Amino acid sequence: MKKYSFYILVSVLCIDSVVNAQQKQKNNFEDWSDKPVVITPGLKGKAPSDAIVLFSKNNLDQWKSIKGEENPATWKVTGRKFTIVPGTGDIITRRTFGDCQLHVEWKIPANEQQESLNWGNSGVYLMGLYEVQIYSSYMDEHPIYFNGQAGSIYKQYKPLVNVSKPAGKWQSFDIIFTAPRFNSDQTLKSPAYVTVFHNNVLIQNQVTLKGPTTHGDYTEYTAHPEKLPLFLQEHGSRVSFRNLWIREL
Repeated sequence: MKKYSFYILVSVLCIDSVVNAQQKQKNNFEDWSDKPVVITPGLKGKAPSDAIVLFSKNNLDQWKSIKGEENPATWKVTGRKFTIVPGTGDIITRRTFGDCQLHVEWKIPANEQQESLNWGNSGVYLMGLYEVQIYSSYMDEHPIYFNGQAGSIYKQYKPLVNVSKPAGKWQSFDIIFTAPRFNSDQTLKSPAYVTVFHNNVLIQNQVTLKGPTTHGDYTEYTAHPEKLPLFLQEHGSRVSFRNLWIREL
């Protein structure tokens, strides 16, 4: 009887050991380290709680002119938007950024008489080097090479689809950017990557940037700091902007 009880006890212990081992193995796939930070998502038209707001309080204090540190941004601020003043040059953020999530809302002027290739022409320059194009591309009313239309990575990648709205309507970009990395000897370690949603539709899917934006041939990467200012391009068209915010990643 004692021997029989001993065997039962051993069997129970073995089963318990197997269950514990299986449970432990299962738990190896459960990550309980580094709890994600809780943030509050923004309501429509609002930034999430951990974002840096780049335009608020009806001023351009977060920006300066590309012409120099002592030159404030002189684009026209009207209520909750600001508009390019042709001839004033690009504006750049006073802060610098690397990897980021960027939200930009923009609007092409509805009644602007311009040459076809300059209607609504502007751009968002990540790190001041890598451009996501702004352009009047609704229904291809103003034809341009495909890697130059709205949402293109200028002269590198055309958008997957054209989801542009008519001039006079607000549009949005949501951009995920991974900055390039460089080795200690200044050679390229890894290129930049960009994902873009235009009006909530995916148009650039983690594309590999070939180098900084140029208007001609591709330019090879040159080592630069981990963080640089964000640029908004002035290209002669009265494009308006609102609700700009950025999250550092």
